[in-house]
Amino acid sequence: MAVWQERAELLFKPEGLEVLKKANVLIVGLGGVGSFAAEFIVRAGVGNLTIVDGDTVDITNVNRQLPALHSTVGQPKVEIVGDRLMDINPELNLTRIQEFLSPERATEIVTKDFDYVLDCIDSITPKLNLIVAAKKTKVKVISNMGAGGKMVVNKVVVKDISKTDVCPLAKVIRKRLRKLGVNKGVKAVFSIEKPDESSLKMTDGSNYKRSFFGTNSWMPGLFGLHSAETVIRHLLKK
Repeated sequence: MAVWQERAELLFKPEGLEVLKKANVLIVGLGGVGSFAAEFIVRAGVGNLTIVDGDTVDITNVNRQLPALHSTVGQPKVEIVGDRLMDINPELNLTRIQEFLSPERATEIVTKDFDYVLDCIDSITPKLNLIVAAKKTKVKVISNMGAGGKMVVNKVVVKDISKTDVCPLAKVIRKRLRKLGVNKGVKAVFSIEKPDESSLKMTDGSNYKRSFFGTNSWMPGLFGLHSAETVIRHLLKK
């Protein structure tokens, strides 16, 4: 056991730490949700991680994303988050993929080598591509729904995608997945709080996004926390 894992060993036990060390996790999207999820996953002791994101830090990310500082604006999120993760665990086996996920690449990247896939993408089409790729490969996947327009912490829950409610993004994803032959078997992090419609802003439709809600500093991180908890507890049960 590395000294920095002393407290984790007390809770997870030596055999739990060994399981996490051998685990292999994929995180796609390193924004407000994915960056925090990656941090929790690595601090818990997962030894093999692949992170995927083609974006760079924008000044508007500073209010909610872990890699976003005034000093990091314009820098690739994969590099900032990746460097931070290696500083947490220098022995981490980390793979960085700096690209936006196309349908073809989703199929290539998601392999049976992974124990769990975390979907932290905020655009519908790439999100669907990743989920479907995970289902076809029979790798467990947890998908994060809309954190925007929300304020209340205790409204965030984790359920099967078939049991999601209230969240507009979850409704769209659920219906689109059904058309693709996926009715259940996908964990979803979502909020049963109705989004603040007055915070909605339309976009030019680039990067598969036609609109977005206003977002605070804590909700994306909370979604990432729920994702990480679900993954870690699953791995420990193994």
